[in-house]
Amino acid sequence: QVQLVESGGGLVQAGGSLRLSCAASGSIYSINAMGWYRQAPGKQRELVAGITSGGSTKYADSVKGRFTISRDNAKNTVYLQMNSLKPEDTAVYYCNADVAVASMPQIGLVAYWGQGTQVTVSS
Repeated sequence: QVQLVESGGGLVQAGGSLRLSCAASGSIYSINAMGWYRQAPGKQRELVAGITSGGSTKYADSVKGRFTISRDNAKNTVYLQMNSLKPEDTAVYYCNADVAVASMPQIGLVAYWGQGTQVTVSS
């Protein structure tokens, strides 16, 4: 009933930039928190950055000062601007959203995930 579609991943050299986008669509009444996670080979999925519906943000220590999360509530879209990329940023990046589903208001917020987009940073 709700889909998250990511775009913007790819291959970039160290020091370069990428911008990820994630658009939510479907039976959406409202979206609470949105975020970006990443999972590198052999590692657990970790939070990269999160943003509330009011615009409050948080970041993993490893990306502070380099990555910026933002959202467009009118478009149900969250962005991740990644600058000064490092090889250790290489991972599959997933977006996440806590959604109040319009057709199921009684169940509260439901966590949805995107399919993931690969980010590869070469040295």
